[in-house]
Amino acid sequence: MTAPADTATLSTDVLVIGGGPAATWAAISAAESGARVTLVDKGYCGTSGATAAGGNNLWAIGPGPRREDAVRERELAAGRITDSDWMFRVLATAWDRLEQLSEWGYPFPVDAEGRELRSSLQGPEYMRRMRRKAHRSGVRILDHHPALELTADADGVIDGATGIARQDGGRAWRISAGAVVLATGGTAFLSGTFGTNVNTGDGLLMAAEHGAALSGMEFCTAYALAPEWGVHTKGRMLQWGSFYDEHGHPFTTQRGLSGRQDAQRALTRGERVFVRLDRAPEHIRQTMRDAQPNYFLPLDKAGIDPFSTAYPVRMVYEGSVRGTGGLRLVGADCATTVPGLYAAGDTATRELITGSLSGGGSRNGSWAIASGTFAGRGAAEFSRRRPGRHAEATASLRLSRSGAPTVEEVVAAAQAHVLPPLRSYLKSEDRLRESAAALETLWREVSDGLAPVPERDVYKQRQAVAMVAAARWITAASLARPETRGLHRREDQPDADHRYEHRILVGGLDAVWTGPDPVAPQLISSEAVA
Repeated sequence: MTAPADTATLSTDVLVIGGGPAATWAAISAAESGARVTLVDKGYCGTSGATAAGGNNLWAIGPGPRREDAVRERELAAGRITDSDWMFRVLATAWDRLEQLSEWGYPFPVDAEGRELRSSLQGPEYMRRMRRKAHRSGVRILDHHPALELTADADGVIDGATGIARQDGGRAWRISAGAVVLATGGTAFLSGTFGTNVNTGDGLLMAAEHGAALSGMEFCTAYALAPEWGVHTKGRMLQWGSFYDEHGHPFTTQRGLSGRQDAQRALTRGERVFVRLDRAPEHIRQTMRDAQPNYFLPLDKAGIDPFSTAYPVRMVYEGSVRGTGGLRLVGADCATTVPGLYAAGDTATRELITGSLSGGGSRNGSWAIASGTFAGRGAAEFSRRRPGRHAEATASLRLSRSGAPTVEEVVAAAQAHVLPPLRSYLKSEDRLRESAAALETLWREVSDGLAPVPERDVYKQRQAVAMVAAARWITAASLARPETRGLHRREDQPDADHRYEHRILVGGLDAVWTGPDPVAPQLISSEAVA
């Protein structure tokens, strides 16, 4: 893409694209490694994204035998497609970084003996301090600067990105860099999930335009339960819930968080589901309100006491934000399959530590910390070793053309093949093939551009195209795994098949491809060895 004459141009050693926890950890880590760092965010770094909207618990286990127990337990529960080395490294790095976060002044609560409890983080306070630490580390932060595409040199090595400054009328910018870290989050397809309005798969599209491979996209099918009239999808409070069908009969299998499976199956069938938090002990109910006031606010406004009154819930798609899939990693430093490009957080596949299962917080929260650290350090080292940069050579999709579909039309068309539970929560070959054909037609319609928009809204065109691309990858990967494993549920293949105890790669734009990951899962569990 040829830059306009008034393009703002900058140069840096490491460019970080994104503004959540993985992005800020990457920026801080690169700066700690001696690199000049610039961070660009679609929103305002520290306030946009799923973490800033609520918070999360963490996979925080100190040194000792409990770490090995945790790794062994996880790889058995997660479909045996994880990597034990990655899990040990994430646990160790997250533990060390939490110690530093305490030193930076994060107010962890303490127990009766005065020991800090580091099992969770309050999102707004966490991200406020991460932004401040990044700034004090010398990171140049450019808010409301969505990236549109990556640039590469004549050898195909990523050397920066281009985008627009939304608050400057959509003025174009170009930043050259020795290496780039993508930490743009996953994609929830603008479903309304709490804090995910910026998570539209932009980074996946930008990387795929340069040939990047993805992994685990069939597991991008996480859903949350929210009050029927609300948008709060932080469902930890539901661990105290009892679920009921539309006739008031309790589900008979499991309760608490595990009972969500009963609820989601019923909702997928089109039935109404109700929940009551009656299993919460009296003495912690105020603590629950204090911990997540946003969860209770819409219920209070509706005059509902959730501890005594059942309220209706609905399924809200969370995609890869709480799912698993993302860019494939080929190095311990979070390098992708494209030279000069690194990925962290939800932009990278989490299969290495979560396998076929995921969720809100826990391993995801620790993954953001550790992968951001790995990627920032790796990008700084790559930039330091990199020789002089060459002439740029990159091609992009056309953004606008007269008579093309509008952004709203494209988004709605992509959502129609992802958001409904019968498309993603419970899959079948017939429905997947129907979606694949429709999405292929949609891709042909948008690949030459969308209907024009004001310059400051050009990023919305890229969001729409990214959603179409992600929907195609999810559908193709789901067809390539004819079994049920973790978040990937095939109605026509309800059992797990040992022949698919491997990760599945997917990629391509005009021609989508799939294939098994040539790197086998690394497991330590005795059952896996046997």
